[in-house]
Amino acid sequence: MDQVSGPTSLLIEQLPLIVKAIQPLMREKSMKTRQDCFLLLRELLNSLPGALGPYLDSIVPGISYSLNDKSSTSNMKIESLGFLYSLLQGHPPHVFHPHIPLLVPLVVTSVFDPFYKIATEALLVLQQLVKVIRPLEPNAAKSDFDAPSFVGQVYSCTLQKLKVTDVDQEVKERAIACMGQIIANMGDMLQNELAVCLPIFMERLKNEVTRLSSVKALTLIAASSLRIDLTPILHDVLPALGTFLRKNHRALKLHSLDLINKIVINYSSNFEANLLQTAIVEIPPLISDSDLHVAQYSLTLLSTVARRQPQALVGIHEQFLRSVLILVRSPLLQGSALNCTLELFQALVQTQLSGLDYHSLVSKLMAPVLGGNGDVKSRATAGAPSEVVQLHKQAYHSSAKCIAALTQQCPQVATPLATKLITDLQKRNDTEIIFCLLTIGEIGRHFDLSSIQVLPQTIIECFGATSEDVKAAASHALGAVSVGSLQTYLPLILHEIEVQPKRQYLLLHSLKEVISSLSVSPSGLAQLLPSVPSIWDQLFKHCECSEEGSRNVVAECLGKLVLVNPDELLPQLQQALRSESATMRTVVVSSVKFTISDQPQPIDVLLKQNIGEFLFALRDPEPQVRRVALVAFNSAVHNKPSLVRDLLPTLLPWLYSETKVKSELIREVEMGPFKHTVDDGLDIRKAAFECMYTLLEQGLDRVDVMQFLDHVQAGLCDHYDIKMLTYLMTARLAILCPDKVLLRLDQFIQQLRDTCTHKVKANSVKQEYEKQDELKRSALRAVSALSQIPKANKNQQLVDFLKSIKETPELNKIFEYIQKDSITGSSDIIVMDQS
Repeated sequence: MDQVSGPTSLLIEQLPLIVKAIQPLMREKSMKTRQDCFLLLRELLNSLPGALGPYLDSIVPGISYSLNDKSSTSNMKIESLGFLYSLLQGHPPHVFHPHIPLLVPLVVTSVFDPFYKIATEALLVLQQLVKVIRPLEPNAAKSDFDAPSFVGQVYSCTLQKLKVTDVDQEVKERAIACMGQIIANMGDMLQNELAVCLPIFMERLKNEVTRLSSVKALTLIAASSLRIDLTPILHDVLPALGTFLRKNHRALKLHSLDLINKIVINYSSNFEANLLQTAIVEIPPLISDSDLHVAQYSLTLLSTVARRQPQALVGIHEQFLRSVLILVRSPLLQGSALNCTLELFQALVQTQLSGLDYHSLVSKLMAPVLGGNGDVKSRATAGAPSEVVQLHKQAYHSSAKCIAALTQQCPQVATPLATKLITDLQKRNDTEIIFCLLTIGEIGRHFDLSSIQVLPQTIIECFGATSEDVKAAASHALGAVSVGSLQTYLPLILHEIEVQPKRQYLLLHSLKEVISSLSVSPSGLAQLLPSVPSIWDQLFKHCECSEEGSRNVVAECLGKLVLVNPDELLPQLQQALRSESATMRTVVVSSVKFTISDQPQPIDVLLKQNIGEFLFALRDPEPQVRRVALVAFNSAVHNKPSLVRDLLPTLLPWLYSETKVKSELIREVEMGPFKHTVDDGLDIRKAAFECMYTLLEQGLDRVDVMQFLDHVQAGLCDHYDIKMLTYLMTARLAILCPDKVLLRLDQFIQQLRDTCTHKVKANSVKQEYEKQDELKRSALRAVSALSQIPKANKNQQLVDFLKSIKETPELNKIFEYIQKDSITGSSDIIVMDQS
């Protein structure tokens, strides 16, 4: 195990004594004692993964005793098997090899237990045992263990269960899964048995009840590094899988697509292209933004087919290409689904099939925006604009990325295409300009376009466009082309930031694009590192610029740069915290948010040591500094609670202080004959309550709940936005700590009643009525949650209020809907975006 410290190391020291104490207790006659032993061992497994390996000599006999003891109850046996499964999962295979002669007969006997739950659990253990006897993982330690000696026993046992049809559904499914694992890990030792076993899988595929389990098992076999001979069933499996893609069964579709993919990867030489077509002809309807997960699997399969057996695409590529192009225009296409789309286009252009060449595919991608046949050159010289499709903004980004992905496979056209797109850019309409700029940017991300002399100036001229979307596209394009030619364009961006104050915001976004793109890969980091000092200096010059939007981008850039070189740059941020300028402190504290990720980062240790200095800005005299400190605190609690867990006793009083209405932040503004009250502290209070909401999920174990409730209840009487937050918190607290909430139920009910019975003034505007309706709905959700607390029905205030709701038709209608909603499980507490 890795080196550990604190309570974990103390527990490791006590482990030999604990196991020694448990050893005799595992042979006690008392079932309760033995079950508690397994419960304790499970907790040790969870707390110290892999630590029980040296003590198997003491533990395995105890498992054997409980499974062999005739007086053991069914629950005792299930508990023993469940622990054995966890034990096998939590340790490397080689530590069990000395115990396999004892464990295999033990588990096989349990497989034939007449009680189906024991048999089911035993088959699950047996499946895991197969992976221990013959591990195939690349990182598995080499061993001279005699695996063949146990193959026959494991196989024959599972085959008996697989053949039986009049057993419980769960046993059938586990037997199929277990046999799939046996063939996947031991198939080379069972060559003579494959002709018997594999057709059974085919039979189970025909049965609707066992279909999904069989597909999963065959996927294990098809993916095996042993390359099991699937000839006996291959010609029947592919057409069957094609029919499954038409079924209204999402899980079956996903696993069928995965199985076909594995078959094409490992067995494409074993069947003809027309056989594969029987399955993939069903794919076009699956490529849709109505289910991006299914679409992603479909795109991955098509990419595999294009690379392994391209002839299978002949005659059907038009159908699926139409679906892919519609998907590219979807506003929902992003992330891994978009990456799969890019990979598909790259695979298609490599097939060199008719209709899938570079120019055909690029024309199809350009056509919706540039009209005609999508040919850039002819479109640029056309007299009148062709009718084009109105697309969502995201579609331009997706199309641009697809064109760039195609261009990566044909690098010789990169510069000519970018030159065509930049030519006469100002003569195009806004939609075309946006598309051309984004496409140039994505091409420039992968290729050096510095040979196009007019490129940077033409892009920068677009910063002066009247359309905000054109400006944003130009900013993105300048940053993207800089990624492909950093030495040429980065100095230009830094210079323009210095001399073009009116274009500063857009130029900073270009710089952010450079940092974000290059900091995600080792090669990008190597390019970026030499330029970090000049970027850092330029950013610090603009920490106090007048535009708040520009300062926000500066903060994000600073945070992302710190991740590139934390040891050197984080101390410089800390030094800037001491600035007399509140604006500088605001930017510095805000930048810390962008160093925090929900994934492990090299900066984490350093950040944990120093984050307190940034969060102590909650005591800053300036409200805007305290607000960004709250946002950073919230981000830390949400993404990486370990960073701030030990600081909570210090930070919580300051957090609670910011939930209070402060008279010094309230002012009156005269608007003609009227006086309007402005609360400058509202944003800070909202940030504080949002942080409290996050603490509910991530840090409530370190919080004094009664003190926490004081501030939640105060929020129930605050501004509309804060009331909405505290209603959510009330409902969540009723679930997380019902006993504590029960003590304050009277106060909660009174405040919620006030909201539900509040009447809007007769001459109020429509928005006031809508706000009050929203408040009532949210308050009633909180009431519904409170009413579910055990013993809450004995609270007279709640009983009276529920009666009042039923007697008020307007409230009763909403309340009944909320209760039905909660019964169906669709009224989960809304998870706020804390990123």
